[in-house]
Amino acid sequence: MKTEFIYQENFTNFQELNLKLAEYVYWYNNLRIHGSLGYKTPVEYRKAE
Repeated sequence: MKTEFIYQENFTNFQELNLKLAEYVYWYNNLRIHGSLGYKTPVEYRKAE
């Protein structure tokens, strides 16, 4: 999270941080593939269980 999100962004206020964090969490869970999950997203992995 630090290298993919925190260190890549600049936030002007708490609301902006909150919005961008929510977007990042959505991306991380629904769109980003994970090698440890067989190159599936966490959502795809959960559905396959």
